[in-house]
Amino acid sequence: MNSPSGPSPGSSLSAARRARELTETVDGPVVDVLVVGLGATGAGAALDAASRGLSVAAVDAHDLAFGTSRFSSKLVHGGLRYLASAQLDVAHESAVERGVLMERTAPHLVRAQPFVLPLTPMVSRGQAALARAGLRAGDALRLAARTARATLPPPRRLSAVETRHLAPALRGDGLRGGLLSWDGRLTDDARLVTALARTAAAHGARVLTRTRALELTSGGARVRDELTGEEGAIRARAVINASGVWAGGLVDGIRIRPSRGTHLVLRPDCLGPLPAGLHIPIPGENNRFVLVLPQDDGRVYVGLTDEPVDGDVPDVPEAPESDIGFLLDVLGSVLDVPVHRDAVVGAFAGLRPLLDTADASGAANATRTSDISRRHAVLTSSEGVVTVVGGKLTTYRRMAQDAVDTAVRVRRLPAGPSVTASLPLVGAAAPHVLSALPAPRRLVRRHGTEAPAVHALGARDARLREPVLPSYPVTGAELLWSLRHEGALDEDDLLDRRTRIGLVPADRAAALEAVRDLLDGAAARRS
Repeated sequence: MNSPSGPSPGSSLSAARRARELTETVDGPVVDVLVVGLGATGAGAALDAASRGLSVAAVDAHDLAFGTSRFSSKLVHGGLRYLASAQLDVAHESAVERGVLMERTAPHLVRAQPFVLPLTPMVSRGQAALARAGLRAGDALRLAARTARATLPPPRRLSAVETRHLAPALRGDGLRGGLLSWDGRLTDDARLVTALARTAAAHGARVLTRTRALELTSGGARVRDELTGEEGAIRARAVINASGVWAGGLVDGIRIRPSRGTHLVLRPDCLGPLPAGLHIPIPGENNRFVLVLPQDDGRVYVGLTDEPVDGDVPDVPEAPESDIGFLLDVLGSVLDVPVHRDAVVGAFAGLRPLLDTADASGAANATRTSDISRRHAVLTSSEGVVTVVGGKLTTYRRMAQDAVDTAVRVRRLPAGPSVTASLPLVGAAAPHVLSALPAPRRLVRRHGTEAPAVHALGARDARLREPVLPSYPVTGAELLWSLRHEGALDEDDLLDRRTRIGLVPADRAAALEAVRDLLDGAAARRS
């Protein structure tokens, strides 16, 4: 794993590196693999291919984690919900990949999160018994995946007093106790993508944001630099389309059925102290819950919906009022004091890239998106372009491996098997190393072994030491680090993806001047 010093050698992404590598790649020598899309799966595919010794270019029309990968619940699921629908292979794969992230590749970004399922009068004793059996099955999945008990504690029954202690906002009337379980939680999904992209860059991949793929062929792509408008070609022996909900726009015959997952953002004081998250059963539904997710920055997310989306796919989907109302209604069903609409300070929605399995008559279109399998699919077009769709954030690494395996086989590339199941990402280290780092714990959870170097930027400059927003912990030093080493190019990258200030519009507006001052200072130093 990485040493607790500066940035990992070769991993720094910057505006200068992007410009240089874009010039070297467009209309340049052929690369082994071109990856289109820099969400979790695309960045994972770039890392998988580069770590096998292949030359790689990876492009995205926007930024790292611009699409679905920044709008998840920030959870690394163990696959419990898939047992209920008898998708045993998906459940086991999820549990295995959760263990890989928590114990080997990203222990600095993923840790155990406790959840309480309150046994309210709305949860019958039969439903409670079924839920307990499900949690025991989930623990069996953990065991089958060989994830240590020290990593994920066992589930157990809670008394009503214990339940209220972990979730004081719950209504006490009729509360019979609760069920405690554990799952993996990311510090931030966009930070996982950034770590993937930087680790790929350290293995030689060229990570080219703001580079739009206009047309794909088996021999590469025609691309456009979105900063200058210049067009050219990237030649490649193999092409992997990992553009998520936009995959069908690049390869004929790929039919995506997007599903919208909406989350609410609440201020820290809205629900009081939350030592644990909540699983709130949705009335009338089996095996579906609304989640209450406390975050390291103090905010609380409440989600999520699963609604089909028709028509054109927007760059940034909006959370409709119908979704917001639904989530507030379910949340209010278990709270002592309901949360009203004016307490929702932000909302975000992501689109799941589910594979449309409708037959020629379209019969399967009647199926709810919540019932569509989360299995991923790797498809090869008649021209030889490999497309990976479906799946979920937890299994991004396996999706990426399968896509690269297919590209290697179809295009006969000289590469061995994948090594990413044991390859630490930038910032990763064993827990005892992370706990001993001379940096604030919040920074360690976001930057791992690089946290002392980030902290040192603030130590050298008092202006960088202070939070850019009084109500939010991110400092100027973190933003400067993102510009120097994490590929951030503008204020949107800093506010919306390297940090999550932008999830609350009022916070975004309040921080904008400070962020622009920092960008101006960085530009002046470069000139």
